[in-house]
Amino acid sequence: MHVIADSSSTRTEWTLVNGSEIVEHAFTTGINPYFQSRREISHAIRLELPEVFFRGKRDHVFFYGAGCATPERCKIVSQSLVAQFKTPVTVNSDLLGAARGLLVRKPGLACILGTGSNSCVYDGNNIQRHVRALGYVLGDEGSGAYMGKCLVADILKDLAPVEIREGFYEYFAVTANALMESIYSNPLPNRTLARYATYLATRIQDDYAHELVYNSLMAFFRRNIAQYDYKSEPVNFVGSVAVTYKEILQSVASDFGATVGTVTRYSMPGLINYHADEN
Repeated sequence: MHVIADSSSTRTEWTLVNGSEIVEHAFTTGINPYFQSRREISHAIRLELPEVFFRGKRDHVFFYGAGCATPERCKIVSQSLVAQFKTPVTVNSDLLGAARGLLVRKPGLACILGTGSNSCVYDGNNIQRHVRALGYVLGDEGSGAYMGKCLVADILKDLAPVEIREGFYEYFAVTANALMESIYSNPLPNRTLARYATYLATRIQDDYAHELVYNSLMAFFRRNIAQYDYKSEPVNFVGSVAVTYKEILQSVASDFGATVGTVTRYSMPGLINYHADEN
């Protein structure tokens, strides 16, 4: 049996599998080595993951995670996992996890639209090419963090319609000063911004909310998808934002001259198939 983990900055999905059979399944908070130390990651894994995951010898732990894009960051997560599971560990990026989850062994274009965003050309086993995501400060177009940043900035600058502003403050029971504090004093600001972006879904019938989501997704296509040969094959998506705004995503893709393929919230079913096939 082995463990497969798929982690965004917001949540981590864990499965204990025997071939393609799921033995145990659990969710914990997100893991990201850009924002968390090895000790913090180890602490979260040990306290949040059910004890059954640690009982007995595991053959391997396959971890796919946000922030795991360089050997240095992967090492932080790998050391934490080895310390907890005492078994061989392979750490890869969440983007490779998304590609394998969406396409398994089939080549194609794979994208993440969740708390963050990313994209790549996948050859059926590994990433062949990708445009740098750059994170929520410089990139992550179309993501929850990106939309949240746009929304919060418009609210604090009084650029959003008054009903949107008042509804937002009431929805989150927050003041303008507390809103600023929650972002700039937060060790995980991207997660906080993505949480604020969920308000848009409650007001999606308003022109303002619809336009913000549309423009955010169009920015993702212009700054990322445009750099691939996107007209020759469908573009596939995984993540909460992709699922929540699937109709708008399809509209944006159509306006851009692209076709949307698979849209799913989680990569795990495909990852289980990928590793079952591997064995």
